[in-house]
Amino acid sequence: MPQTIEEYAVSGPDSGPYAITTGPDGALWFTMVHSGRIGRLVPGQEPTSHQLAPDCGPTVISNGPDGALWFTEYRAHRIGRITPAGQVSGFTLPTAECGPFGIAAGPDGALWFTETAADRIGRLTTDGAVTEYPLPRTGAFPSAIAAAEDAMWFTMNQANALGRIGMDGRITVHELPTEAAGPVGIAVGPDGSVWFTEIAAGQIGRMAPGGRITEYPLPDRSARPHAVTTDADGTAWFTEWGGNRIGSVTSDGTVAVHDLPTPASEPHGITVGPDGALWTALEVGALARIEPDTTTTTTNTEQRNAS
Repeated sequence: MPQTIEEYAVSGPDSGPYAITTGPDGALWFTMVHSGRIGRLVPGQEPTSHQLAPDCGPTVISNGPDGALWFTEYRAHRIGRITPAGQVSGFTLPTAECGPFGIAAGPDGALWFTETAADRIGRLTTDGAVTEYPLPRTGAFPSAIAAAEDAMWFTMNQANALGRIGMDGRITVHELPTEAAGPVGIAVGPDGSVWFTEIAAGQIGRMAPGGRITEYPLPDRSARPHAVTTDADGTAWFTEWGGNRIGSVTSDGTVAVHDLPTPASEPHGITVGPDGALWTALEVGALARIEPDTTTTTTNTEQRNAS
């Protein structure tokens, strides 16, 4: 087990903490998808929150290039912005009912986001100009998105593929080796590796900078891995939404999983916190802090490789 896993209540059980990131102010910021709120927690202090439209469905939240935090409003089909001081604004998207989900700041100083219901990737400048790029697939359900040095990577949940979009809008598609794997979460590591979760296959995937994909089956293939992040060492940390666990996998395929204290807590988003620990949002109304233990006993899983 890790040295410690601690849980901190941040909302009622019906608010639904969903995604989480460390903000520019050194606080943890998180979405509450069911109550339409954005929460903030400084470790060791009491949580605070900011009310949005109650039914807007704030989903993924990310640091912006302007010192604010940006988030998707999945049900309202908007992109929201909140400053560390709590000032909220937002932008309605040009495509109706597009279902924005993932969002991340790109290397070009704009916000990039996925439109799950419209098969498009969006680009939003900080002054509100939106450009949308159609995917070469229909029904792909683009989900999470992450920035690399020169491009954005995103999962195509229903197309069983990863997508890459360059700053010129050119999109390439990379098929996954396992059929119907259902990729959702995605992160780019410090070495340029692209890590992703396969929620339907119970695996974590890694695309090396050269393009080779390796899949790491989890001990519990029904665990429903959801979100993923990477730490400074390049280890990928992920949530098991169906397994009520936090897991990690190194680039050599060493997998470790850790049970969360509260049963059926529904872990979703995960990030490296301002204190260097891993933090995850639990839909039951809490944030969990995971202190890694370098002496944790781990195992190497069978790997599935593809060029």
